[in-house]
Amino acid sequence: MTLDCSSLRRAVASLDEALALERDAIVRDEVVQRFELTYELCWKFIRRSLADSDGSEAIESLARRDLFRLAARRGLIGDAEPWFDYHRARNESSHTYDERKADEVAQQAERFAGDARALLLVLESRHA
Repeated sequence: MTLDCSSLRRAVASLDEALALERDAIVRDEVVQRFELTYELCWKFIRRSLADSDGSEAIESLARRDLFRLAARRGLIGDAEPWFDYHRARNESSHTYDERKADEVAQQAERFAGDARALLLVLESRHA
């Protein structure tokens, strides 16, 4: 099955664009926002890709951690552990807002961007 990755490609490019800017409070907040969007798309694309191979019923019932573990076993992502951290950062950024948390999430976004790019490449190669 073909998977249209154009929305994920745009989100990753948008995150990379924000990360390339000189950091101030406004840019940091934009990085956090773009991280949130890109993370949400990543895990949903992981789920779609796995549902294509394993069936949607088997995948829909998986908890997020199990989804990332399966994605790592199937070669969609290199290692599930960083994705657990990205999920935690995403939850923190949407439920708690203060300067310190925003700085932490922005730093996490820098690490995440490389993994998001890698996932996009795998998805595009498998679902072209």
